[in-house]
Amino acid sequence: MSTPEIIQIRKVSKRYRVKSETLRVLDGLNLAVRQGEFLSIVGASGCGKSTLLRLLVGLERDYEGEIVVKGAPVTGTSLDRGLVFQEHRLFPWLTVEQNVAVALENSSLSPREKRQSVKEHIELVGLGAFAAAYPHQLSGGMAQRAAIARGLANRPSILLLDEPFGALDALTRTRLQNELQQIWQKEKVTMILVTHDVEEAVYLGDRVVVMEPRPGRIRKSFSVDVPHPRDRRDPVLKSINDDVRSEILGADAN
Repeated sequence: MSTPEIIQIRKVSKRYRVKSETLRVLDGLNLAVRQGEFLSIVGASGCGKSTLLRLLVGLERDYEGEIVVKGAPVTGTSLDRGLVFQEHRLFPWLTVEQNVAVALENSSLSPREKRQSVKEHIELVGLGAFAAAYPHQLSGGMAQRAAIARGLANRPSILLLDEPFGALDALTRTRLQNELQQIWQKEKVTMILVTHDVEEAVYLGDRVVVMEPRPGRIRKSFSVDVPHPRDRRDPVLKSINDDVRSEILGADAN
């Protein structure tokens, strides 16, 4: 029995007005995401990857086409769709615990349930000993862990990640990729990752979607049929890496 689709994106187009000109960012984009899937989206800068995430989370409504999540059209933001940015965006005057709790302000959970959720998710990302620390006392990787905890605190069905490790050094990035993989396996959340890093996309994703340069469309989709946890040295992953890179370079040449 196949896994049901939790997201359907149908013929979505998005345009921006830049001075006196109309800039097409997305054009007739179609995409479906299965429940519990880890989907990676790659493509050249300006192909509309981040714009697509903004539409999915409900931050923008001015577009053509249809975006349906769990059978209902997206009409605005929802606690059921979390978002993690490249910058951690923690409030500097709040502790880790307080920053994560911010995500639960509009939740229907009781105060006790909120405290429990905050505690569980801080421990999930390995920051239990730093719950009372302020952002300036954290490394970049630790701050991004806190941002991921905040994104998961509401136990959303979908977590959207916009270049979450792009500002980190290579070693920290590798460690957080491993941790994100473990979190995804444990939490069973549908994750959509936008990244410029092809190796990251393939290592984490069940599927890698390559987008065309502006205006953004789906160029090709690659299945990554390698069980988790994965070994980065796996020759199958290496082969898919090469295929995805070739597809992106081919898109850039058009």
